[in-house]
Amino acid sequence: MSNARNAHVEKWVKEVAEMTQPDAIEWCDGSEEERERLTQLAVDQGVLTPLNQEKRPGCYLHRSDPRDVARVEHLTFICTREERDAGPTNNWMAPKEAYDKLGGLFSGCMKGRTMYVVPYAMGPIGSPMTKIGIEITDSVYVVLNMRIMARMGAQALEMLGDSDDFNRGLHSTLDLDPEKRFICHFPEDNTIWSCGSGYGGNVLLGKKCLALRIGSYLGKTEGWFAEHMLILGVESPEGEKSYVAAAFPSACGKTNFAMMIPPDEFKGWKITTVGDDIAWMRVGDDGRLWAINPENGYFGVAPGTSNKSNPNALKCVEKNTLFTNVATTPDGDVWWEGMDGDVPEELTDWRGNPWKKGSKEKAAHPNSRFTAPMQNNPVLDDAVDDPRGVPISAIIFGGRRSTTVPLVLESFNWAHGVYLGATMGSETTAAATGKVGVVRRDPMAMLPFCGYNVGDYFAHWLSMQSKIARPPRIFQVNWFRQDADGKFMWPGFGENMRVLKWIIDRAEGRVGARETPLGWVPDEGQIDTQGLDLSPEAMRQLTEIDPAAWKAEFELQDELFDKVADSMPAALKLQRELFLSRL
Repeated sequence: MSNARNAHVEKWVKEVAEMTQPDAIEWCDGSEEERERLTQLAVDQGVLTPLNQEKRPGCYLHRSDPRDVARVEHLTFICTREERDAGPTNNWMAPKEAYDKLGGLFSGCMKGRTMYVVPYAMGPIGSPMTKIGIEITDSVYVVLNMRIMARMGAQALEMLGDSDDFNRGLHSTLDLDPEKRFICHFPEDNTIWSCGSGYGGNVLLGKKCLALRIGSYLGKTEGWFAEHMLILGVESPEGEKSYVAAAFPSACGKTNFAMMIPPDEFKGWKITTVGDDIAWMRVGDDGRLWAINPENGYFGVAPGTSNKSNPNALKCVEKNTLFTNVATTPDGDVWWEGMDGDVPEELTDWRGNPWKKGSKEKAAHPNSRFTAPMQNNPVLDDAVDDPRGVPISAIIFGGRRSTTVPLVLESFNWAHGVYLGATMGSETTAAATGKVGVVRRDPMAMLPFCGYNVGDYFAHWLSMQSKIARPPRIFQVNWFRQDADGKFMWPGFGENMRVLKWIIDRAEGRVGARETPLGWVPDEGQIDTQGLDLSPEAMRQLTEIDPAAWKAEFELQDELFDKVADSMPAALKLQRELFLSRL
């Protein structure tokens, strides 16, 4: 495919080749033949290890450098001309400084290596919502993952035509030295430079880098939303279908919710997945918000994925999946903590060392991953490739809170809903470093992914109300409320369908609700608890609003308001005053 018809792409590839000095340049076409050849090359180079092909056809394991196993937020930069535009929650570097610093690291870095040119589309081919990117990388692991995660190859170049409107992404693993690791975003240039890492979140540039950090900036300038949200479809036994988008910080069950299986009491109800992680939403001709999933696969966290938490995710990883940093069984299958069945007596751990049952070390890395094609999902939504996207009836914000926040709450209006999303908090779990149980603010679950000033991001959300004639209703949920003994009061997982049905009924105007000072909550009996071991008293506790606890909550929110003081929209300050006066 070296006869790339786009002169702008050709010119840029030539410039990068002059800087990085590769031994060879390979243009990726996305063909099956290419996948087989590059997979074999990755096996020959020791980048991938074949798994048991009878148990998991087309599946391979990658072990990354133990110093390179997660996103590096402290080395992730937003490079805008004005520091104010990056905002108080991002690391900032001046564009010239970043280009000079990384240019020095990229200089000659591909000597002895092949430079892969990876054209890809974020979104359905032919959709007006889709964006095209070209990632240049020296990692065959990146090529094989990008092939799963995006619509990659000739089809993306064809869609680009002779346009100059594409994201320029450059990546090199260098020598994986953490001291030379930088992930730099240049929103004003639609450019991403990433070096020194081989971990997916840092190097699959279509994902968090383009789809969220650059995407959120493009969304602000072009009048749409790029959000860290799942998109799911809900179909009733009568065949009525609605779509919701939902934002959850990590460790709050986002992928599980996107692929949920309704409980037995909801016979005939169906949940379908449009996306498990990212939503791009634009206003349609009908005044509604329409969403696409820009991705083509799932880059999921393996530990904790089980038949109880997410049976559909397990089906997704049965074939043609790349696993990263999981453990392996003696017969060449995969294993991780939280998997079904007994813990095996012996395993090979994520570093490649022997592991015995009872060891204090984890067998799989806590952030071990699977990259699986979207087509493997047994509940994939039919409209996933629809260029128009799907119409959104409700937006849900959820966090992990043991007290205060009720099971479900509907905002009074758009600005109130934006406030709920902006002040969203989650209690730290053992997965995050530091103290457990501390409330961390994660506005719209976008804190690490907003590519510009978060105060301007809130203002963008508020300003979109005037463009959306028929806005979706906004809700807040909390599956993690605990009783006095520290036990979870709500069963979660598939039972969340019960709350989702109330949300859909509210969005479609089918049921009433009880007004509280903080929003609408379900009336007694509106959430179907048939088949659950849950007393009416426990249900009341789950939906109660405790004024004293909420006053304390508003004080906790001061930290966010102080941090974003210079750019916090007046409308959100006003919402806060309204809340306090109502309490």
